Amino acid sequence: MRKVTLTKETTKDILENLLKRSPNNYGNFEAAVSEILQNVKTKGDQALFDYTLKFDKAQITRDNIRVTEEEIQEAYDQVDPALLDVIRKALVNIRTYHEKQRQNSWFTSTEEGTMLGQKVTPLNRVGVYVPGGKAVYPSSVLMNIVPAKVAGVSQIIMTTPPGKDGKVCPSTLVAAREAGADVIYKVGGAQAIGALAYGTESIPKVDKIVGPGNVFVALAKKAVYGHVSIDSIAGPSEILVLADETANPHYVAADLLSQAEHDEMACAILITTSSELADQVEKEINQYLKVLSRKEIIEKSLDNFGYMLIAHDMDQAIEAANEIAPEHMEIVTANPFEDMMKVKNAGAIFIGENSSEPLGDYFAGPNHVLPTNGTAKFFSALSVDDFIKKSSIVYYSRSALRDIHKDIIQFANSEQLTAHANSIAVRFEEEDKEEK
Repeated sequence: MRKVTLTKETTKDILENLLKRSPNNYGNFEAAVSEILQNVKTKGDQALFDYTLKFDKAQITRDNIRVTEEEIQEAYDQVDPALLDVIRKALVNIRTYHEKQRQNSWFTSTEEGTMLGQKVTPLNRVGVYVPGGKAVYPSSVLMNIVPAKVAGVSQIIMTTPPGKDGKVCPSTLVAAREAGADVIYKVGGAQAIGALAYGTESIPKVDKIVGPGNVFVALAKKAVYGHVSIDSIAGPSEILVLADETANPHYVAADLLSQAEHDEMACAILITTSSELADQVEKEINQYLKVLSRKEIIEKSLDNFGYMLIAHDMDQAIEAANEIAPEHMEIVTANPFEDMMKVKNAGAIFIGENSSEPLGDYFAGPNHVLPTNGTAKFFSALSVDDFIKKSSIVYYSRSALRDIHKDIIQFANSEQLTAHANSIAVRFEEEDKEEK
């Protein structure tokens, strides 16, 4: 990790380096993704079968593309009962948290004869993409499906790449069933995004696609946005630990590495007012690297996107943190709640030395699908809000409209939209004539 004295210039340099990780810089893959999507759009299922054979080495047909009830029961037999118990405990926390996000339709009326309101309607069909490959993340299955279920989405379709044997990881299937997925299909990559966006003979078109994936999945989601809605274009994971001299370096080092192990593009940043703490954290990291299984990935992540930033005071540290706008922020300071109130930009904030970031990944309840690459300045965590839409409701009685119809006519005429003005005027043309 690079140790840097914090200034506005160093903050700017760091931001420029971190932005290199953005999916917006994956342009050299766009042509390949575009070709895949076009083939799925025109050839439907056959394109899915061909790409699954090419990329996943699995023989998928119309007969076996959909996960069967027998396969799900087989998965339950293979999953450790202790893991199933933990999944169910986590589900309770995740569901309880998201139920507090529910929104209701509302209406207000006046004695003058008006009624205004907002009608909240869940999306009809949502696609949840679950990656396979290097690692399996049943926790992400829960985080993407539960808010859709709580929102009242009618049908939740999940896609995930199969292994060479044509089967899906048992823990993924069990998590999907426990969370409430309605249908699961064995297809991954950009081709799965195309199927969800356009529809094929086997997979119906959805209204929205959520879920993380590799560069091809990210670019495919970006390309189909507009045909369907998407949650976000996720970049590599990141953690920022805000700490002072009271922080435990043993804990801080462990937490930084918890995200660095995701992949070589992951980012881990320590911002501290204590150079002594930074030195201690560095020593702890070196000790951890001797025993952690993903040492090579961690070392590449820290070499490329790891920073220890030494701030003059906590105000400067928080200002830099707000500029970076991290996906995950831990606050381990003498006054963590006071410092939290000054944080404006972060996907999730973990307060105090016992609130380690993995607590949020797996169990606490808040969603772990979070904005990355500085987008926490304007995006939020995945929530129930992502799975609803809102319709405005307008009702005016004739007498209520009569009172203000001339105001509307004047406004419309000022914009030279005479048909707009006429739409109001015709309702009172006889009365207005009599007034003249």
